[in-house]
Amino acid sequence: MKPIQGLHHITAVASDPQANVDFYVGVLGQRLVKTTVNFDDPGTYHLYYGDEIGTLGTAITFFPWRTMHRGRIGSGETSAMAYAIPRTSIEYWRARLTDLDIPFEETNLRFDDPVISLADPDGMVVELVATDDPSTIQFWKDGPIPEEHALRGFHSVTLLLNTLPGTAALLTEQMGYDFVGQEGSRFRFCGASNDRGLYVDIDVQPDVPRGSFGAGSIHHVAFRTVDDSEQLEYMAAFRAAGQQVTSVQDRQYFHSIYFRGPGGVLFEVATDEPGFLIDESIEELGSSLKLPSWYESKRDLIEKTLPPIDHPDFSNTLSK
Repeated sequence: MKPIQGLHHITAVASDPQANVDFYVGVLGQRLVKTTVNFDDPGTYHLYYGDEIGTLGTAITFFPWRTMHRGRIGSGETSAMAYAIPRTSIEYWRARLTDLDIPFEETNLRFDDPVISLADPDGMVVELVATDDPSTIQFWKDGPIPEEHALRGFHSVTLLLNTLPGTAALLTEQMGYDFVGQEGSRFRFCGASNDRGLYVDIDVQPDVPRGSFGAGSIHHVAFRTVDDSEQLEYMAAFRAAGQQVTSVQDRQYFHSIYFRGPGGVLFEVATDEPGFLIDESIEELGSSLKLPSWYESKRDLIEKTLPPIDHPDFSNTLSK
């Protein structure tokens, strides 16, 4: 089996679905590529955002539970996710966030790259890393961001852990990641590709207590595997190494297995196929509520339960 190529998707928790759409579409310029429901709680949306087609390594998904309390970041979880932006776009994003009255901070260079840090409406840390690293996406031409400044998919995730060895061994010995550097308490690992979503950073903070899961928390991080047969190989390898891995779960647009890493972070290994185009054309992506077959008989009830969402439309404006 091939080493893990990089990030597949990231799934987080929100509260208000409209505020979530307004931020990820209206501010960050990501396309809402799939509108479906939480398969375990069909009265809650499952919203997917990414580039024009939700290319793997660009897709962030949310469960917007409207009554969920605000989470608190702590050890044993993913404390931040980062998008890549072109190095030449740093001034554009400073100006855009300022114009939209969205607070942000600029950290010291991280592995020689400038980083803008901001929070989404639920307080989740979103970072923009200005980098020259290659990243292949399919630009969403109807979005609010010009192509030369658009997000280039994921750059990295940061895992906040009390200790390093167990998770570092999982990444390098079982998933094929390479350790590529350290800056202070931050240790960086790189996937086996040369494209988007390559990096996993571990921020080692021995004295940080466990957090409180809620809105603004990242639920899990998913990694790419090519197909079902390779996923089964990974399942066997993880179990042989002592990981408590779930059976394969059908998530309609990919198949998934889950386990908790030694530091407590929930990991998923997901297949590339079948993808988001199995039930919608490129033009239609995200525009209507898609339900798995086992919920179709309850569509009327589900649609009445879900709050309406206003989908921003930028198709008649120039991206400037």
